[in-house]
Amino acid sequence: MTLHLYNTLSRQKERFAPLNPPHVLMYNCGPTVYSEAHIGNFRAFLFADLLRRWIENSGHTVTQVMNITDVGHMREEDEEDAGEDRMEIAARRENLDPWKIAEKYTDLFFRDLDALGIRRAHHYPRATEHIAQMIAMIEKLLQEGHAYEVGGQVYFSVESFPDYGRLSGNTPEDLLAGARVEVGEDKADPRDFFLWKKDPAHVMQWDSPWGRGFPGWHIECSAMSAEHLDKSIDIHTGGEDNIFPHHECEIAQSESANDGTPFVKYWLHTRFLQVEGGKMSKTLGNLYTVNELEQKGYSPLAVRLLLLRGHYRQLLNFTFDGLDEAAATVDRLQHFAADVSEIAGDTPSPEQGPDWAEAAWNKFVEGMDDDLNVSVALDGLFTLVRESNRHDLSSEEAARVTAILRHMDGILGILQETPDVQLEEDIQALLDEREAARGAQNWERADAIREELASKGIEVLDGKGGGRWRRMRPSL
Repeated sequence: MTLHLYNTLSRQKERFAPLNPPHVLMYNCGPTVYSEAHIGNFRAFLFADLLRRWIENSGHTVTQVMNITDVGHMREEDEEDAGEDRMEIAARRENLDPWKIAEKYTDLFFRDLDALGIRRAHHYPRATEHIAQMIAMIEKLLQEGHAYEVGGQVYFSVESFPDYGRLSGNTPEDLLAGARVEVGEDKADPRDFFLWKKDPAHVMQWDSPWGRGFPGWHIECSAMSAEHLDKSIDIHTGGEDNIFPHHECEIAQSESANDGTPFVKYWLHTRFLQVEGGKMSKTLGNLYTVNELEQKGYSPLAVRLLLLRGHYRQLLNFTFDGLDEAAATVDRLQHFAADVSEIAGDTPSPEQGPDWAEAAWNKFVEGMDDDLNVSVALDGLFTLVRESNRHDLSSEEAARVTAILRHMDGILGILQETPDVQLEEDIQALLDEREAARGAQNWERADAIREELASKGIEVLDGKGGGRWRRMRPSL
């Protein structure tokens, strides 16, 4: 089976065929750094990570770009402070200038990105560092008759791009019915959108051929994608809320500025994350961050598993019961991996293992190739575990199971231990003393130290190669 992906543009699954194999160009809509990213945001970022890992596993090379939006992302009409830049709202809230806000929350974004085991993209372009590219693209749109300027503000002319609405399925009638013209706007058509905005009160401003101002949100991604990838790319991802208007506008701008060259071949969108069956909302206090869940005692690996295990095109319901289950699953898988690796020892993995092990791997591949169906892939993983536990593994079989497990986890990323774990000196001293007691067959002392370690939140598990430890997750 080969990889098939659901393309939002065609509304069907398509066989994945890169524009210039084996190289794949992928752009992911990244964070708007006006606040700490929550787990709903990270569902989309984790999907991008999973997609890249599987495409690379399939023999392709990927150049991945994820933008950092640090200016121009306006509040929507149905939100409080509608029409205001999110960065400036945050700046007032925290009594910092917008650049400091961007720096603060970009750092926190990368902290959580690393905690979740998300591989770094090749480029993280920031909107404020690409103003020149945006201005150049806007000038091209003006020259080609796809944009117009009114009083220092530049709008894209939706009428000039007949395919506008094809991604979202919106008809011209739908767009007109939902369009709204703000007081003071001089749009030729209510559907038109900002490319360059003039606002003397706005703190973040730049010089342009049309006077001081700042870019519209949509033009940012079009300019940065062209700058770091190409005019035409293979994959563009984002949350379902990006489909309209953001991605619809990106298509219109990019293709109009590039003489009709198709902008993106495959559009992939992640569904929303719900919390305890309801909408995520700041007012409800359920916009959980990775750090908040860590403070509650949950490993980021458990969060990663929970956010990955539902299909990306289906609503996923976050619950603490589900997170408890994910944490327990990660623990069991880590212990299974350690036990099987111990049986294998230094035995090299054969190219072919038991039929049941190969069948489990094939099930994993089947799920991943079917539009990244992680539920089916996990069934393959759990089958590998169950069948391994049913058999008395030889070292060769254990070596093959270990190799398959590592291959699976190279995609899922849920078993890696936290790097460079530092133990407190007193804990390390107790572990060393316990190993010495076991070596001297002083089982009474070894058991006493085990109990003492448990009281300090450290669980010890003994095996043929000696004792290994893990931190216990506090009960909630």
